[in-house]
Amino acid sequence: MSTLKDLRRIRIKRAIRAKITGSAERPRLTVYRSNTSVYAQIVDDLAGKTLFSATSHVKGKVNNNIEAAKSVGIAIAGKAKAAGITKVVFDRNGYLYHGRIKSLAEGAREGGLQF
Repeated sequence: MSTLKDLRRIRIKRAIRAKITGSAERPRLTVYRSNTSVYAQIVDDLAGKTLFSATSHVKGKVNNNIEAAKSVGIAIAGKAKAAGITKVVFDRNGYLYHGRIKSLAEGAREGGLQF
């Protein structure tokens, strides 16, 4: 059962995804936010592959605060830099650019990614 807020996010997500795609040269950094964790993936849409992922998930523990999101951003940036990826397209996945999403983006920028 979806709420109106969820339907709004899905509509915004579809509009964003219609405009951006990730390639091998500039993959897409996508973010997912749950009640317990924050997840990030770097995706090559042309090949249909997830290149890297990072999460704040710890089994049995809620770890979804702003500091955890920033550490996920730094971790995903470190994995991408090790593979030689410096530029990405940021996909906020329909979420507002605020709080955990903004913190993850700032962490990725601190880690060396450009978007």
